[in-house]
Amino acid sequence: MHAVPSIRKIFQGVATRHEMYRMFNRHRGDRAYGAGDCAHLFAGEWFEIAEAEHDYMLNILPPLFMRADMFAMREFMTDSVTSIFFALVIDGKLRWFHGYCDLADKGSPDRMKAAIIERESRPVRAMTREERLEHIWSSTHDDYRGYAGERWPASMHGRRTVLVYAGRLGTVLKLLEELTDAEIAAKLPVQLRHLPEAIAA
Repeated sequence: MHAVPSIRKIFQGVATRHEMYRMFNRHRGDRAYGAGDCAHLFAGEWFEIAEAEHDYMLNILPPLFMRADMFAMREFMTDSVTSIFFALVIDGKLRWFHGYCDLADKGSPDRMKAAIIERESRPVRAMTREERLEHIWSSTHDDYRGYAGERWPASMHGRRTVLVYAGRLGTVLKLLEELTDAEIAAKLPVQLRHLPEAIAA
């Protein structure tokens, strides 16, 4: 399985409603997802959304709880992990976010809020390598991403794979975590390719 930090940004920019729903299902092919043991896949993930998507989700069901700057979805993704929606003032501007928090840990919504504010308050736009890989995974169509199966060495089973163009070899499957800087740049949108490398906190 792929190792990820406890709180992580998985998409750069403001997600549309379609992109938001795709990210709700970004782990569908993982074996742990199929086995119903996937809390570790979702807990800690977050991304930015627009006000319309925040308000749309608020009106779907009465929230599990609601505070001035966040509310929790009543329906859980898995176990004790559910969606938390945030409305946060960052650098004087109101912005909206979605994150998955494990409510078995009562402090997780506040820690995620603090992590989002810290990450989005950086004076220079930048992305860590991990954020670049997560953005590629989030934005790649299901037909072009997957998980290493029986054709791969046993030690690689279950790790994320994506299709990449390999010159004379054509299109090949490669482990997401092993993409080169050039392959990462080729898979990112033009506006993200030349952002400086950020050091993970």
